[in-house]
Amino acid sequence: MVHRSGHAPNDVGIAIPRSTLHTWKSRAPKPVIGLKSSDRSFADLESEIARLNQQVLLKLSGFSLELSRLPDGKSKLRLLEEVQRACTILPLRKVLGMIRLSPSRYHAWVRRSTCGLTDMPSCPKSKPSQLTSNEVSTIRELITGDECRHVPTTRLAVLAQRMGKVHASGSTWLRLMREHGWRRERTRVHPTKPRVGVRATKPNEIWHVDTTLIRLVGGAKVYVHAVIDNYSRRILAWQANTTYDTSTTANLLIEAAMGLKGVVPKVYMDSGVENLNTQVDALVASGTIQRIIAQVDVVFSNSMIESWWRILKHGWLYLNTLESIDDVRKHTKFYVYQHNRFVPHSTFKGQTPDEMHFGKGIDIPNQLNDARTIARQARLATNRAVSCSRCAPTDCLVQIENKPNETG
Repeated sequence: MVHRSGHAPNDVGIAIPRSTLHTWKSRAPKPVIGLKSSDRSFADLESEIARLNQQVLLKLSGFSLELSRLPDGKSKLRLLEEVQRACTILPLRKVLGMIRLSPSRYHAWVRRSTCGLTDMPSCPKSKPSQLTSNEVSTIRELITGDECRHVPTTRLAVLAQRMGKVHASGSTWLRLMREHGWRRERTRVHPTKPRVGVRATKPNEIWHVDTTLIRLVGGAKVYVHAVIDNYSRRILAWQANTTYDTSTTANLLIEAAMGLKGVVPKVYMDSGVENLNTQVDALVASGTIQRIIAQVDVVFSNSMIESWWRILKHGWLYLNTLESIDDVRKHTKFYVYQHNRFVPHSTFKGQTPDEMHFGKGIDIPNQLNDARTIARQARLATNRAVSCSRCAPTDCLVQIENKPNETG
């Protein structure tokens, strides 16, 4: 109606954009061919169906140049020649629509045909602000050379600017290293520190004792002392006090050693005053413990208890509001209980510290392996039973699968 009359009706009640009205006025609607059309024959209907089938097949084939790269200039030039040859019969818009090539990309190729169509990221004409080949070579020499291997990469970029060699940002240096695969010669020659410390072979063979400081919300200090077993990672005893009492270590060791008969554990501790005093000396003299000063008597550190402090504070205590020593005691008691009884350790293949310490979880690793095997079989059966329209087997495949084996 708009095309025939040349203007938009006023009584439609629909706000039609002016650009749409302009298109309707200048372009006639496409004819609809159907069986009820009196001015169309059955042959016209068959040709229209054939044309639509071709369009559908083209879409289903997935052929498109929109998401495809043609880095070779000869391929682009050949495609341009074919498009120009097809334009003698069809309009350019139709030709580009058939091969799924955007008009902007086509015209960009036409403009670049005189300079060359081959993709060259280092082409100075396409990106005049990029680094020159000499600058890239200088960056490579500075990165892979031995003269500046002690300088970090981002600082090396600034150093190169001060030396007047290359004026480029550190991000550009990192990008070039990533693109070209450049590696700096920074191989460590000095022997590394051993990652595996002292390890016990049975419970109550080696203990670790230490003290950590926790600050409350109001600024007050709380000192938490603990003893951990090296073999099972079980917390044997712990205390929290508002004052730094040097007798706390001896009291914890006495509490942890209760019930031990004929076992003298080696206790790793640092050289603090809470560990080197008369109370601890009395325990060593009585044969209750054997004191070993970390990094003095042995080369190993007291890292096991230090690691547990980090997990306790950053994994639980600091997630709560600590306003008094009662809050610290309450949350520490909860975490120690969970750590010992319910939280499995990956080193123990699913066993908890209590199970390792008392030898009650020997069958846990085998049970977990069996459970994983059963879960995997159930997962495979569930996924294989589900199928969609794309992966559903055809009738012939179903018949072949259901056909009994002749040799069986």
